[in-house]
Amino acid sequence: MSGFLRRQFLAGAGLGIGAGIAGGLTDVSPLGAAWANSAAPASATGPTDRLRDLAARRGLFYGCAMKSGQITDDPAFTAAVIADCGAIVPEYELKRIVTEPSPGRFDFSGADRLSRFAQEHDMLMRGHTLVWHLANPAWLEAALAEAPDLKTHMFNYIETAMRRYGNRVPVWDVVNEAVAPEEGDFLGRRIGSPWFKAFGESYIDDAFHHARAVAPDAVLAYNDYGVEMTGSWYGARRRAMLLLLEGLVARNVPIDMVGIQGHLIAFDKAFDEDVFAGFLAEIAGMGLKITITEFDITDRKGPADPAVRDAEVAALGRRFLDVALNCKALVGVLSWGLSDRYFWVPEDPAQQPPKGQKLRPLPLDETLAKKPLWDAIAGAFRES
Repeated sequence: MSGFLRRQFLAGAGLGIGAGIAGGLTDVSPLGAAWANSAAPASATGPTDRLRDLAARRGLFYGCAMKSGQITDDPAFTAAVIADCGAIVPEYELKRIVTEPSPGRFDFSGADRLSRFAQEHDMLMRGHTLVWHLANPAWLEAALAEAPDLKTHMFNYIETAMRRYGNRVPVWDVVNEAVAPEEGDFLGRRIGSPWFKAFGESYIDDAFHHARAVAPDAVLAYNDYGVEMTGSWYGARRRAMLLLLEGLVARNVPIDMVGIQGHLIAFDKAFDEDVFAGFLAEIAGMGLKITITEFDITDRKGPADPAVRDAEVAALGRRFLDVALNCKALVGVLSWGLSDRYFWVPEDPAQQPPKGQKLRPLPLDETLAKKPLWDAIAGAFRES
């Protein structure tokens, strides 16, 4: 991504994502050179509009997480992604347990396939993730425990991944989920992380500085969850995350963006528009852009009737997106999947649905038909 395109992206410019590739330009990101493409006015929208088009008219992107195997194994699902999504993020194929199963032996085949898919279909691809406390190969955690004074295991991987994709992956989650007030740290840091145990809090600063040195024009993000709903647990996470971000900005750490995952819970946790809006305003006030990165809505405590659950899920999704879209720092929305045919479910048994009841957390159902949540997302893009 050129410096100009990076500035435009951070300014929230409209996304005509692939015209640079289609026009034969070389060494450009999937954002291409299409910033000059004018967006149709909101009044031109209709019931058949794609989510990617509705988002682009607002100067935003919409997309989803997906797996490379879905490209050939499920052509109907892949067609749905192509229709609605202007961006993708690898669900797991850029996580280190997959990409570096043994020291120095890399396997980026799945991510390479997704990168080609994104380019072929005029999509942005987001890099997720470079430094995380989970999804690490066993050898890495052992190495960190044995040689805590060396940060080469972190730096070398940042270099390998970012240089491999260059401008094809212009946005990276550099550090993922580094706060955890429940672990007892007075600043809310995730002190149980193998990275924190090895290097202390400085690993976060160092990861961002190294990423900027490797890829000066990349958009560098911090990504986290559990800051969307109300309640003391969520409030503690919001405070910890703001403390972390304030420290990064004060120390001139090169962070451009904050990813808010957006895993919502219907029928159980409350959502307060004013609380969430205030949280977004705090982030925007630091000069950081925002992306909703893993949007879905758990309905496990809802009634057996799927129509009732769908209606509540859609209502919660609309309230959440209305607040997010009202924040001028927002640049895009990614859902963690597109269809109930494939979705992430936490391993926690307490979060599993009742026996015989299927979760319906995403915009399309198992048959790829649009659900009320799809309509809620579309309506938010049109009207918020």
